[in-house]
Amino acid sequence: MKIFELKCEAYLKSDIDLKNSFDVLSKFINHSIYKNEICEQNDKNNHIKNYCFGNFYPTESDRIYKKNRVYGFVIRSINEDFIDALSGSLKQNINNSFISILKITKKQIEQFFIKELYTVTPVIVTDKIDESGRQLYWSLDYNGDMIALQKQLQNNLKRKLKQFYPEDIEVSNNFIHEIEIRNQKPQSIYFKKFKNSKEQLIRLIGNKFAIIPKSDDLSQKLAFLSLGVGLGEKSSLGGGFCLSRGD
Repeated sequence: MKIFELKCEAYLKSDIDLKNSFDVLSKFINHSIYKNEICEQNDKNNHIKNYCFGNFYPTESDRIYKKNRVYGFVIRSINEDFIDALSGSLKQNINNSFISILKITKKQIEQFFIKELYTVTPVIVTDKIDESGRQLYWSLDYNGDMIALQKQLQNNLKRKLKQFYPEDIEVSNNFIHEIEIRNQKPQSIYFKKFKNSKEQLIRLIGNKFAIIPKSDDLSQKLAFLSLGVGLGEKSSLGGGFCLSRGD
C-alpha cells in the first residue's frame, strides 16, 4: 500500500474565517475534481471517497486566514492516477473567489510502522437520529461509550479497505490499542448547502484523538490507510485528517 500526497501552496484572494475554511477548501477541491474527467470518474466509481485533506496552515491567532497571504494545505489519496489528475485540475481552477494555487509538490509515502496517529481535524462519527430528525454525533458528553467509538472507527476503515483492496483478508480484531480524546469540548466542521433555494449552514460535530495502533500487520495496514483516506466519516469535507509518528 502507498499513499500519494499533494502539498499545496495557496494564495488567498479574500479573508477566510476559520469557521468557513473547511467549506471553502472542500468546495475548491470538489470543483477541481468535477472539472477533470479522470477525477470525476474516480469519484463516481467510489461510494466511499478515497482522499482526505487538512486545513490551511499556519493557523492565525484571531482565527482568520488573511487576504494576500500564502498558506499551505495537504491532500492525500491512495490512488496515484487520481492525485496526478487532481494536481493539474487544482492549478487550472483559477476563477475561485478565495484561492489560487501557486505551487504543488507531490510526495509518495511507502507504508511504515506507525507508533501513534494524531488527528488534526475533527473525526466525525455519526450516532443515531433523534426524535426530531436531527443527526447526532458521537461525543464524550452525549454518548461516552469508548468501545462503541472504537468499533465504529474500525468498521469505517474496514469498509474503506474492502472497497479499495477487495482481495484483502477479513479484519476481525480492532486496530486500536489505546485511544485518547485530545479536546476538552467537541470540535466542529461547518459547511454550507442549499435546500429549497436557501443556503443552510450545517454543523458536523467531532473530536480529535491520539491513537496507538496495534503492531500486527492488519492493524498497521488500517492505521496507514487512515493517513491516506482519513479516519471516520466525511473526509471529503475535511474530517479525520491524520498525522503520525513512526519508525
